Amino acid sequence: MTKMTRRAFGIGAGTAAASLAAGFPAFAQETTIVVNGSGGALATMITKIFEEPFTKETGIKVKPTAPVSLPKLKAMVESGNVEWDLTELNGDDVVTATKAGWLMPIDYAIIDPDNKLPAIAKQPTAMVRASYSTVMAFRTDKFGQGKAPQSWADFWDVKAFPGPRSLENSPKGNLEFALLADGVAPDKLYPIDVDRAFRKLDQLKKHIPVWWTNGAQHVQLLIDGEVNLTSCWNGRITPLKNEGKPVDITFKGGALMLSYLGIPKGARHPREAMRFMKFRMDPVASAAFVKQVPYPGFVPGMTELLEPAFAATLPTSPENAAVQFEFNSAWWAENIDAITTRWNEWLLI
Repeated sequence: MTKMTRRAFGIGAGTAAASLAAGFPAFAQETTIVVNGSGGALATMITKIFEEPFTKETGIKVKPTAPVSLPKLKAMVESGNVEWDLTELNGDDVVTATKAGWLMPIDYAIIDPDNKLPAIAKQPTAMVRASYSTVMAFRTDKFGQGKAPQSWADFWDVKAFPGPRSLENSPKGNLEFALLADGVAPDKLYPIDVDRAFRKLDQLKKHIPVWWTNGAQHVQLLIDGEVNLTSCWNGRITPLKNEGKPVDITFKGGALMLSYLGIPKGARHPREAMRFMKFRMDPVASAAFVKQVPYPGFVPGMTELLEPAFAATLPTSPENAAVQFEFNSAWWAENIDAITTRWNEWLLI
């Protein structure tokens, strides 16, 4: 996985991480840091496993907020009115935000004083928070035994696998899924043949009544039976399966991605934010989190605390990684604006 993620998710050198240990005000017990995330059930789990224990240990309170928004990050930094002390970021947003100067350099002497984190987890302006996959999910009660959809070609096959579908309201991932459905090999996806991808999406558009915009929404669409299939984040389905809901996923053709934590330039409490980032690296807490929400990161010592059978179900396990494609954040960072404009125009046609 190290080799793959270094190639696929490389963010670029950017500004070297300078030490932030000096120059901060003395730690105050009454400090509250604002942490921006994706919200929903995931946020609830983060509060329970990380935020509340962190406050108990340090006295630093954590105020979660959602959703993640690169435009809001830009606006806050450029206006000088920075509300967040820490924010989640996807790979291409890290590229964009780093180039634009919207993120502070990370001091890994605070976060990783023993230098145990692998290099892939430590970008100059962002630390890997988790790895996750955008995969296909489906209702198991809508298809016969042994006839569940197993590929994006199946997702596009409305005759063999009938019923409404949903995809994210974003070109990212969807263009790749369309090309896979059209027969493109996973290692030939980039640079994306945009015209071909949109032609393939044309075939499916009328079968998508709702384009989801957040993780909670696509889960609800599936559970309520409004759709039979949807793209989804792998960790959103595991809790539902544990509750006995008739849902499942396949990693085949999934997009393996990294999620980061970064500190906005001008944040009010950067040192305390980095203390929280360090707390997020606790292997015991990280293992507890992954058992509930299978978004593993690169925390040293975490995997050893997991049952081997469970570890094999994670998106970064060798078996699952082998059937997914390498999401190219750098390509998207260079092309996102033009393609998003085309995407929004296409939705209106």
